[in-house]
Amino acid sequence: MTRRVVLATRNAHKVGELRAVLEPLLDGVEVLGVDAFDDVPEVAETGVTFAENALLKARAVANATGVMAVADDSGIAVDVLGGAPGIFSARWAGRHGDDAANLDLLLAQLADVGDNHRGGAFVCAAALAVPGGGEFVELGELRGTLRRERAGDGGFGYDPIFEPSGAHRTLAEHTAEEKNAISHRGAAFRALAPRLAAELA
Repeated sequence: MTRRVVLATRNAHKVGELRAVLEPLLDGVEVLGVDAFDDVPEVAETGVTFAENALLKARAVANATGVMAVADDSGIAVDVLGGAPGIFSARWAGRHGDDAANLDLLLAQLADVGDNHRGGAFVCAAALAVPGGGEFVELGELRGTLRRERAGDGGFGYDPIFEPSGAHRTLAEHTAEEKNAISHRGAAFRALAPRLAAELA
């Protein structure tokens, strides 16, 4: 029987990114997007932490599909904003998924902040839900600073203004492979992969 895991997201960028991270770690496992299944409901992200929201999504998709599900909740946490946008990163400007508006608003909020106070981190919680079984969460983080202007054409979300610590390029100037090697999402899912592999064995 084909071993399968479903990614609890309809975001094509995330599906591609997570497949690239997980497939080399899970030999012979088919990694599917949630769009491969009919009638999977949208999940309200009512949690107050990344971990809670990731578990809500993984649990709902596992229950709806009967297939082991993984999900993430991730965002950017800016030090001077007390960790905001945090769980509201994808809808910071009001409309979910409007990357350009979210980025513009964050840049405007940080306009008067000095270069030495523009630190922050991308944070990710990766969750696994096994139908009728256990639930597991791993966390990943990537520290860096926020640029004043966009740079690069790759990535998505806040990548064009986020410069990882020790780098001299934004995440949007990294190749997909370079980003996956250092990203918060890559770190969280690599940490979760051994648990996923054990459950699939």
